[in-house]
Amino acid sequence: MSERSKLPQQIEDIGHLADDDIDLGAAALTLAALDRDDVSLEPYRSHLAALAADAAALGHRGGDLEGRAWALARVVYERHGYAGDQESYDDLRNADLMSVIDRRKGIPVSLGILYMHTARAMGWHVTGLSFPSHFLVRLEGQGSRLIIDPFEGGRVMEPQDIRALAKTVFGPEAEVEQSWFQAVSNRDILLRLLNNTRTRSIQAGELERGAEITRRMIAIAPDATNLQRDLGMVEAHIGNVGAAIEALASYLQSGPRGADKAEVERMLNKLRQALN
Repeated sequence: MSERSKLPQQIEDIGHLADDDIDLGAAALTLAALDRDDVSLEPYRSHLAALAADAAALGHRGGDLEGRAWALARVVYERHGYAGDQESYDDLRNADLMSVIDRRKGIPVSLGILYMHTARAMGWHVTGLSFPSHFLVRLEGQGSRLIIDPFEGGRVMEPQDIRALAKTVFGPEAEVEQSWFQAVSNRDILLRLLNNTRTRSIQAGELERGAEITRRMIAIAPDATNLQRDLGMVEAHIGNVGAAIEALASYLQSGPRGADKAEVERMLNKLRQALN
């Protein structure tokens, strides 16, 4: 069996892993490879290994958090030339880790995955944060914490920087919320990466592509039942009535309540009537 033919099963396998067992870099490459039929994964895996090796070479500067942040920024952004894509932020390649490696450009979450992969290869504790609309990471150790912006060259974020970012994203009246600093799971980081592609595909009217990305999201996060609702809605707009009914019925089995349940039930009844 070729490596290419194993990819769908590898995606399914991610969905059955405990969250701590998910290798973020490897998983993001596997997801990207689904759309790159003619490209070998091996050079990209080698690149991830090179990031880790280069960080290890600077490991003597990693005794404190500031030294670790310096080493990671030196490797990822200076030595390997990664940068946030300011000019073409919405380019779909920015959420495809293979393309990010090719172009050395990305969005916060894709660059954050590279940053986290490199830090974890060093045995350093790093997590993604739930900061909305702009992925941030947090380095921890020795009783201290640093918040890092992977889109801005691994810059350490001071409190005033975070407040400024919130106002840039949400407007001048925005206030920072404590919930934005909760750690997110590896699985949620992968979903955030895929959601960038899904959202932009649907906005561009590429509904089949949006449905395919949603199916991938379901594969890696089978317990995220809201994704079945999302898939059902997209399939209904495409006109795939049978697939829409299956997805929406699966969502209702998860026991939603309130207005959301009522809306899905109405959609499901309408679809079933269309089959009669």
